Order: sequence, then C-alpha cells, then structure tokens
Amino acid sequence: MTLITFYLVGHDYGWLSNSAPYPISLEGKMWYTSEHYFQTQKFHDLTIQKKILKTRSAAEVVRIAGNPKLRVRRDWDAVKLGVMRTAVRTKFTQITDLKLLLLNTGDAVLVEHNPHDSYWSSGIEGKGKNMLGVILMEIREELRRSQSD
Repeated sequence: MTLITFYLVGHDYGWLSNSAPYPISLEGKMWYTSEHYFQTQKFHDLTIQKKILKTRSAAEVVRIAGNPKLRVRRDWDAVKLGVMRTAVRTKFTQITDLKLLLLNTGDAVLVEHNPHDSYWSSGIEGKGKNMLGVILMEIREELRRSQSD
C-alpha cells in the first residue's frame, strides 16, 4: 500500500492542501483557496464572511476564523463535513491539472500530516481521523467513476 502524506503547501503533494493557492468559484464568488471557502462557511455573520473573502493569505484566514470571540454557526459540527466535501470537490473538478494529479495518486492512501489537528489530519502521533484525506480519496473515486461513464 502506497502512502502519500501532505501538509505544507511548498512541500511534495502540497497541492492537496486546502491552503494551496488555487482559486475556486463557488456560490457566485471567487475564493483564493478552498480553505477560504471552508472557513467562511463557519459563520452566518456577513461581516466576518466578507473579511475572510478579502484576505489573501490562507494562514491569515485560519487565524481569523479561529478567533474564539467569533460566534461559529450552531450547526457547524453537523455540516462541516459536507462543506469540506463541497470545497474539495469544487477544487478538483474546476482545476483540470489538479484533477489529473489527484487521479495519478492511484490507490495511495492520502494522509494530511498536521501535528496540530487530529480531526482533519493524522495529528501528532498519526492516530487522528484524517478526514481531509478521507474526503480526498472519496473525491478521487468520484472522479474515476465519472471518467469511466
């Protein structure tokens, strides 16, 4: 079994990261990265959404959205997986080069290795849920099926 780990944008497979600088068009807006879209969806407050939308840096967007003083939407835990799927699916269907790169990972297990996150990533000890990796593999399979149709 081949294992592909990713995390930092400038490293091998950094294009898998939501922070990779690949703009997407979704809901009538252009987002600098899929991370921008994802973080914006945490909030119903239009002021916060606009601030995130205008911020160029994905790292800054994460910092803004992580402010504990901001009120995250109540249903966030229930909807965040769907929001992430939408962001990832959009990125890899709109950007043909990325779609091909993802498909070329074959059947490799994709693992985000962010030591600070054990939900979206494998976490510091590698025992995290790796939900971003899981979603990437799901989208890869969707893309494969759509090519064979």
